[in-house]
Amino acid sequence: MSRLRKSLVSLALCALFAGSAGAGQALASHSQLTYFEGSSDLLEPSTRSATVAKLQALGVKALRVELYWANVAPASESATRPAFDATNPAAYNWGSYDSLIAEAQRLHWPVLLTVTSPAPRWATSNKKAPYITRPDDKDFSEFMTAVARHYGAQVSTFAIWNEANHPAFLLPQWNANGTPASPRIYRGLYQAGYEGLQAGGLAHPRVLFGETAPTGYTNVRKEHAKGLLHDVAPLAFLRGALCLNSSYRKAGSCSKLTTTGYAHHAYTLPAGPYYVSPQPDSVTLGSLSRLSRALDLAARANAINAHVPIYLTEFGVQSKPNKQLGVSVAKQAEFDAIAEHIAWSNSRVAAFSQYLLKDDPLGGAPGSSVHGGTVGFQTGLEYTSGAHKPLYAGWPVPLTVSRTAHGSSLWGLVRPAGGATKVTVLVRLKGSRTYRKVKVLTTDGAGYWTLNTSTRGQLWRVRWVSPAGVGYEGPPIAG
Repeated sequence: MSRLRKSLVSLALCALFAGSAGAGQALASHSQLTYFEGSSDLLEPSTRSATVAKLQALGVKALRVELYWANVAPASESATRPAFDATNPAAYNWGSYDSLIAEAQRLHWPVLLTVTSPAPRWATSNKKAPYITRPDDKDFSEFMTAVARHYGAQVSTFAIWNEANHPAFLLPQWNANGTPASPRIYRGLYQAGYEGLQAGGLAHPRVLFGETAPTGYTNVRKEHAKGLLHDVAPLAFLRGALCLNSSYRKAGSCSKLTTTGYAHHAYTLPAGPYYVSPQPDSVTLGSLSRLSRALDLAARANAINAHVPIYLTEFGVQSKPNKQLGVSVAKQAEFDAIAEHIAWSNSRVAAFSQYLLKDDPLGGAPGSSVHGGTVGFQTGLEYTSGAHKPLYAGWPVPLTVSRTAHGSSLWGLVRPAGGATKVTVLVRLKGSRTYRKVKVLTTDGAGYWTLNTSTRGQLWRVRWVSPAGVGYEGPPIAG
C-alpha cells in the first residue's frame, strides 16, 4: 500500500550474470510472476480507474494486496469482543477491497492477499495500540474462515502476516531473556489461519509462510530494554517458527507445516546490487542462497514440505530524496533491473515484486517505526507529486548490461508484451552524442531476451513499440 510504511527498510541485492560473446538468444525456459503492490490509489474509488489504466500500460499482470484485519472487523477499536459470528463474511465491512479484487478478476490479474495486522483491539492480549500484541489464534482462524468464504474464488494465493519478525507488525518480538518470541506466536497464527481457510471451503489453499523482513538479530541481551524492539533475523525467525534449533533439528512435539512457498522481502542498500549482510541469519537478495539452504535443511528435518519455492513478495529500490537509503533516480532504475534479473536467474524464485507506484511522503529515519513513528518508502516509479522517475520508463522494459571479456552481455524484458515480440537494442559509444541500433531481437513467449555482443558501449537503452503503436523507450543504462 502507498501508506507510510512502518517497516524498517533493509538490504539488498547481489550476484551477477556472466556472459560470453555470441549471438542474441531468447530464453524460453525461465519465467517468474511479478506482483505490483495494490496501493491506496487502487483502493480509493476516485483514483482507481486512472491508476488501473496506468498499471495496464506499464505491463502489470498481478497484484499484491494487504488486507488489514482491523480495517474490516466490527468494533475494531473496542476492548470488548462484539457478539457476532466471526466466520460469516456478512459481519465484516470489506469496503474498497471488494472493488479492487473484483477489478483484478476482470483483468485476469492473479491476487496475492496478505492478511495482516493491525488486529481488532479485542483480539489482542493487552488491548493497547497499535493492536499487534499476541493476536488471538482462535479469533484469527475465524476471521480467515470468513476471508475464504468471501474471497476464496477470487484470490490465487494467500499470505499470513506481513513482516511478523518486525516489531511494527507483531509483538513481542523477544522474550525477557533475549530469545525470540515472535516465531512461536507466528506459528500459531499461521496454523490458525491455514485451518481457517480450510474451514472456509478451501481444501488445499495456496498459502505463503514467512513474509519476513530481511535483517535482524538472532538474540538480544536482556539487560538492554531497547534490544527488545529489534527485528528477529529471518533465519532465526524461520527456525523458531518451525521448531528447529540452531542445527536445524526439530522438536518432536511440533508437527510438519504445509506451505505453498516462503515469502520474503529483500530490499537493497545504497551500496548496490552486490551487498551481502554480514549477519549470517539475515537474508538479502545477495545472500538468497542462505534462505534456500535453510528451507532445504528444514525440509530434511521434516518441518516443511520439500523444495519450497521462494516468493519475493515485496521489493523496491529507494531513491532520493531519501537521505539515509536513497540512491540517485538513475541508479534506482539500474539497480531495480539488476535485482529483477538476479531473481529471474534463480530457479528457486517463483515470484518477484514492485513495492509502490508512487513514493510515500518522507518519514523518519530507519528505526523510527518501533517508537511509534513512520518510515516513508521512496521506492516508487513516481515522486509524491506524480512526476515520473526514470524507473517509470525503465520498469516496463528493464535492461541490465555487464561487460564480458569479449564485449557486453545484456538481459531484458518487454513486460507489457502479451507474447513473443521484437525489441530494438540501442547503444551510444564513447565520444558519441547519439544512439545507434545494435540489433532487433525477438523475445521469448514471456517477453524475456538476452544478447551477447562484441560491442562495448558507454550507454545502452531499448525501444519497443506495442501492437497498438505505443512507443516505449527505457532510460540510459551504463555499460
